[in-house]
Amino acid sequence: MDLEYERIIFHIDVNSAFLSWSAIRLLESGGKTDLRTVPSIVGGDQKTRHGIVVAKSIPAKRYGIHTADTVASAFQKCPNLISVKPDHNYYRQKSRELMEYLKNICPHIQQVSVDECYMDFEPIRDEYSSPEAAARSICDGVLETFGFTVNIGISDRKVLAKMASDFEKPNKVHTLYSGEIREKLWPLPIGTLHMCGRKSAEKMEQIGIRTIGDLASADRSRIAAMFKSHGDLLWRYANGIDDSEVETEEREAKSVGNSTTLPEDVTNRKQALPVLERLSESVSTRLKKHGLMVKQVTVEIKYATFQSTSHQMILESPISDKAQLYDKAVKLFDNLWDGSPIRLLGIRTGKLQKVGEPYQLNLFDYQKQLEHQNKERAEKEKQKKDRERKKQMEDAIKTIEKKYGSGVITKGFK
Repeated sequence: MDLEYERIIFHIDVNSAFLSWSAIRLLESGGKTDLRTVPSIVGGDQKTRHGIVVAKSIPAKRYGIHTADTVASAFQKCPNLISVKPDHNYYRQKSRELMEYLKNICPHIQQVSVDECYMDFEPIRDEYSSPEAAARSICDGVLETFGFTVNIGISDRKVLAKMASDFEKPNKVHTLYSGEIREKLWPLPIGTLHMCGRKSAEKMEQIGIRTIGDLASADRSRIAAMFKSHGDLLWRYANGIDDSEVETEEREAKSVGNSTTLPEDVTNRKQALPVLERLSESVSTRLKKHGLMVKQVTVEIKYATFQSTSHQMILESPISDKAQLYDKAVKLFDNLWDGSPIRLLGIRTGKLQKVGEPYQLNLFDYQKQLEHQNKERAEKEKQKKDRERKKQMEDAIKTIEKKYGSGVITKGFK
């Protein structure tokens, strides 16, 4: 099948990442129970049973436990459930280790979240007998090296590779080439389509679209009229239309940002500010690493209800320092937050430009720069006149001493 396609893309996804990584950490700490083999979840507090489920084991899924369920409802479904708190610092560490490992196999990696990335197969095509053989080798290597599993989807389109990696789990390799969508993709429920959320799926079902194939064969203009640009995107994905490339961080150069899902809901400004400060530091570090500055800052908030909102500002001049980013982020946050409990905070920057690259000044910037230049010019003129007066005085003293003798003039004191 792959011989028909010039472009082959892998989507690599850690199986139940937070649960797997929490299980590994517990075992490394001397624990005897592998969370992946028993009904277990990551999220909230086992004693108070507050919070939501952010990850679940396969045995927990058999009890009807779903991501985003409340911890309390999860325990109602399975009273013997084991619950552990998330540890995002440890998750970031495992993510870095995995991405470095994958980059050593093929440097053409586009990381899209803490636990998933795309890989361009072309640079390593000659090293393997087939894409499936390469993917199987990567799965086995990850398990042997790190002790957790990944799924790999293979396709000639990014969106289809993503869909393929969501097929049967764990530790599986699946293909979904554009020539296979009629057989493998179209029979699936509409809610399984990438980017089709629960509300969109419900609206689709209300108009008789129950499978991805139903959407693929629907009138595109009708879908776009009903669901706007998001509907058109879903129609294209249902038909396997996606020409986007695997982009490394250096090639993206459109935005640089970072976000974090909070271990507990943030309910006051005092809790939010340190998070914004850490995010500002992370974004600033990445900008400086790539020699970039920004003229746009956006703050993103996802509430405990999973409703998302964002607010942005265009800057008068480009910045990259942590302190400047933090200052803008706080102002945006104060204008944006409605006081509801916060599940996720993020900072994203745009309108990037290289350090030292010329940029057009607005009137305010121009006036400030002109004032600064005039101030510098006046200071230089003053220093020049001071030097000239000092030289004239020294010449006069030398003339007098030459005529009347050394020491006839002494310095006075105030």
